[in-house]
Amino acid sequence: MVKRNTALKIRKTHRYLGLFLGIQFLLWTLSGLYFSWTNLDEIHGDHFKNPNYTPKAFEQLISPSKLPLSDNIQTIELRDIKGIPHYWVNNTQLYNALEGTAKDSITKEEALYIAQNHMKSDLEVASVTGIHHTGKHHEYREKLLPAYVISYTSDEAVKAYVSIKDGKFQTVRHRDWRWFDFLWMTHTMDYEGRDNFNTTVLRAFSLLGVITVMSGFLLWFTSSPSIRKYTRRNKVNN
Repeated sequence: MVKRNTALKIRKTHRYLGLFLGIQFLLWTLSGLYFSWTNLDEIHGDHFKNPNYTPKAFEQLISPSKLPLSDNIQTIELRDIKGIPHYWVNNTQLYNALEGTAKDSITKEEALYIAQNHMKSDLEVASVTGIHHTGKHHEYREKLLPAYVISYTSDEAVKAYVSIKDGKFQTVRHRDWRWFDFLWMTHTMDYEGRDNFNTTVLRAFSLLGVITVMSGFLLWFTSSPSIRKYTRRNKVNN
């Protein structure tokens, strides 16, 4: 049978580990509940997007081979920028697909046109601003910059992002996405980029969590009346 002093040490270790890890365990549980009860399509903002949008068809486009390029074409995409077709070539440069002239950036009006194509028509635009830099915790992180932010008047603080250099509709952000993003950070414990499951902090807390559970089992074993009776009975029989 485990000695009383040893049992007390196990109990004390279990108590302090539980106190230390309790907040993180609570965050894991709350975030897990939130993830399981939310619709990912809504988190992505699909209910704010225009479900009937289809890319506009164009004709009389010039051949990409006639563009004034310094390198061969590796990738090419067609962009609708305020009704005028443009080629986005090699992920570096926009070209007017009717005239072949280069376009360095899009205007606020063009960004608004692009956003209106992708977003529902009943959303009221509050402002259009530009951003050139984002931090590690910004909701538009790891996407093409600079970009225009189209903010809408709504209780969910909806924002649409259109990149300035290529005229592409990038993403939608809103209140529920921001809650999801915050809880995802607490779940993965990646406080830099959100998606790294190999952080030292997560590994340490996971290991301490296992130790806490095992100490709980050991604590039950040392304090169980049934185990005590069984141990005493064996001693008597021996």
